Amino acid sequence: MSYHLSAYFSILRASLSIVLMKNIRNVLFYCITIGIFAALLYFFIRQGTFLEKAGQITQKAPNTSSWEQFTDTFGHNLTHPLATLLAQIVTIIIVARIFGWICKLIGQPTVIGEIAAGIFLGPSVLGMFYPELSAFIFPQISLSNLQFLSQVGLILFMFIIGMELDLKVLKTKAQEAIVISHASIILPFALGVGLALYMYTDFAPEGINFLSFALFTGIALSITAFPVLARIVQERGLSRTRLGMMVITCAATDDVTAWCILAAVIAIVKAGEFVSAIYTIILSAAYVLLMLQVVKPMLKRIGDHYAYREGLTKPVVALFFVVLLVSSYLTEIIGIHALFGAFMAGVIMPANQRFRNIFIEKVEDVSLVLLLPLFFVFTGLRTQIGLLNDPHLWYVTGLIIAAAVVGKFFGSAIAALFVKQSWRDSLIIGSLMNTRGLVELVVLNIGYDIGVLSPEIFTMMVIMALATTCMTGPALDLIDKFLPAPKEDLHPVHEPSRFSILIAFASPQGGRKMLRLAEKLAPRQPDEQSITALHLSPSSYLNQVNTEEYQYETFRPINEEAHALNTRFTSLFKPSQSIEHDIIETANEGEFDMLMIGIGRSVFEGTFLGKILGFTSKFVSRERLFDTITGKEKLFHADVFDERTTHIIRSVKVPVGILIEKNLEQVRHVFMPLFTPEDRRLLPFAERLTDVSGLQMTIMDPSQTVSQHVETGEALHALQTKSPENVTLLYENVLEKDFLQSQDLMVISLESWIKAVESHSVWLSNSPSVLIIRG
Repeated sequence: MSYHLSAYFSILRASLSIVLMKNIRNVLFYCITIGIFAALLYFFIRQGTFLEKAGQITQKAPNTSSWEQFTDTFGHNLTHPLATLLAQIVTIIIVARIFGWICKLIGQPTVIGEIAAGIFLGPSVLGMFYPELSAFIFPQISLSNLQFLSQVGLILFMFIIGMELDLKVLKTKAQEAIVISHASIILPFALGVGLALYMYTDFAPEGINFLSFALFTGIALSITAFPVLARIVQERGLSRTRLGMMVITCAATDDVTAWCILAAVIAIVKAGEFVSAIYTIILSAAYVLLMLQVVKPMLKRIGDHYAYREGLTKPVVALFFVVLLVSSYLTEIIGIHALFGAFMAGVIMPANQRFRNIFIEKVEDVSLVLLLPLFFVFTGLRTQIGLLNDPHLWYVTGLIIAAAVVGKFFGSAIAALFVKQSWRDSLIIGSLMNTRGLVELVVLNIGYDIGVLSPEIFTMMVIMALATTCMTGPALDLIDKFLPAPKEDLHPVHEPSRFSILIAFASPQGGRKMLRLAEKLAPRQPDEQSITALHLSPSSYLNQVNTEEYQYETFRPINEEAHALNTRFTSLFKPSQSIEHDIIETANEGEFDMLMIGIGRSVFEGTFLGKILGFTSKFVSRERLFDTITGKEKLFHADVFDERTTHIIRSVKVPVGILIEKNLEQVRHVFMPLFTPEDRRLLPFAERLTDVSGLQMTIMDPSQTVSQHVETGEALHALQTKSPENVTLLYENVLEKDFLQSQDLMVISLESWIKAVESHSVWLSNSPSVLIIRG
C-alpha cells in the first residue's frame, strides 16, 4: 500500500514540475519580448526628438489644470457629431419602445406609440418643458444627420412594403377591390382639393401655386396605411376570413394607386406646371416599364435559383440591395422621390414567397426597430403643436380631420355596399380604410421637404394622421357591439359523449409528437374522438399579408403524422399578441376535455435541476403583473415551470397535460407511478391508454398505500382484468436507469412531479418523455 502511495506522489510531483516549468517558460518569454520591444520603441522615439529643429516646434505652457483639460476634452467628445447621433438613436429606440408598449396595452397599434414618442421628444413636449435637454440631445446642427439616416430607414421600409404586397391577391378580387379602393381615394381627394380653396390664402407657403398645394392636400387625405391596416386585420383574427382578404386587397390596391398618384403629384409640384411635368411623367413610365419588363424577369430567375437560406450568400444579397439603391436613385433624379423607387424595387422582387420571407427577415429588424423610429422622431421634431395657438387653427385642424374621415370612411363604406357587401362588412371596411398611420407621415414629410406644406399645415396633418389611426380600434369595437358578427365556429363545440383534446404547439415537430400522443389518448372510434391542433404565432413575427405559406409549412409535419396514423384533426391558426392568454381562452371556451402543451426538451440538457428550477422566462406578462398588483401572487418566483406555463396551468379549467418531449418516436411502453392517494385521478387516462392495441402499461405503487384505498384498488383490479396482456402492476420501486430507459413515456401527476423535482430525485435525469397531468 505504501509503495503505491509513494509512486502516486512521485508522479504527482513530476506532473507539477512539468506544469511549473512550462508556466515559468511562458512568463519568461513574455517578459523578454515586451522588454526588448519596449526598449526599441523608446529608442525610436528618443531618436525622433533629435530630428525636431530648434525653434520649429514650440510648446505653449498650459494655462489650465489637468482636470480642466480633461473636462474640455470630455465635453468635446460629448458633443461630437457621432456621439450626438448615437445618443439620439439610443434615446429614440428606448422611448419608442416604451410608448409602443403603452399603446399595445390600451389596444392601439404600436405605430401610434412610436409616432407619439416622436412628438414627445420634439418641441411640442420635451422642447417646451425641458428646452436645455432637448437642445443637448437634438441640437439643430445635428438634425441633417438624423434626417438622412431616417431616410435610409424609410427606403428599407418601403422596400419591405413592396415585397409584402401579394399581386396575386389583387388579381383574384380585382374588380371589387378597384371599385372600393378607388372610391376611397377619389372622394377624400376631391374633399382635400375643395378644402385647399379654404386654406390656400392663409396657409400655403410663399411661392407655391394653388395646383401644387391642392393636389398635395388631396393626396394627404387619400392615403391608407396598408401595413398598419394589415396588422390590425391580423390582430383581430380576420386575416383568414373573406372580409379580411377583401379589405387587405382593397388596401393593397389603394397603396399602389396612391403611390402612383403621389409620384405624378410630386412631378407636377417640382416642375411647377402640368405641361412641364409631362416630361417627368414620361421618364417615370419608362422607368416602370424597365423595372417590370427587364429587371423583374432577371430577378425572378435569380430568386428561383437561390430560394433557400443558405443560397442567399453575401454576393446575392448585395445584388438585390444594389437593385434597391439604383431604383431609389433613378426615381430621385427623375423627380418622383427615392421612396417610390424603393417601393417599386420591393414589388418586382421574385414572387417566390420563401425567398421573400427570408429576405424580409434580413431587412425587417434593422429597418423597423433601429432606423424607422428615427423617422418618427424626426417627424416629431418638425411637429410643433405650439404653433396651433389660436382657436381658428384648431378649427381648421378639425375640418381636416372631418374631411379625411368623411371622405375615406364613407367613400369606402358606400362603395362596399354598392358591390353587395353587408352593412356590417361595409362599415368595417370603411373603418379600416380610414387608417393612415406611418404611410401618411411619409407623404407629409415629402410635402414638407419639397416646400408644399407649411409648418402649421404639417402639424395639422400629423394630428389628423394620429386621430384617424387611433379611432380605428374603437370604431371596430362599436361595430362589433351594435352589429355583432354571426357566430363562427372558431372554438369547436363538441358533443358530451366525445373526448376532445386541444394540443397547443409552438414548433411543427413538437406538434407532430403531441398529435402522436393525443391519438393514443383519444377514443378508438373515430366518431367519438376530436383532436384540435392550435398554433398561435406572435403578430409581429408574421408578414402583413402572406401567412398562407407560413400556415401550410407549420401544419405540414402534423398533416403527415395524421396521415400516417390514419386519424383526423382540426387545425386552428391565429396571430396572437398574448399567446398564453389566447391558449387559456381557447381551452376554456371551446368545451375541450383536455389541453396538451409542450415545454420542450431543454430541461433535459445541461445541469438538470438548473434547467427545471429557476427563471426561464425573459419577460413578465401583463397577467402576472395584474395578479401581483391585486395580491394574487408574487411577481417573480422559482416555480418548477416557467412563468407562462405556470399561468396556463393555473388558469385553464379543463385537465392539462404538459409534455416534456425527449425523443418520443413511439408510444408503446408507458409507465405511471402512483405516489399518493390523490394520484388515482390518473387512472382514467391509464384506462384510455390500455385500450390502445400493442401498448404496454406499467402502473407502479412503490409505497403500496395507493392501492390500499378501496376505490383505487378496485379500479386497478378492474383495469388489469380488462386488459391483462397490456397492464402490469408493480408494488415496488423500480425507478432505476435500465427500467426508465426501456420506457417511451412516463405519465405522472403534477403534484408528484413537483415533489420529485423539489426533492432533487436523481431518477428524474434518466426518465423518458414525460406527460405531467393536472387533473
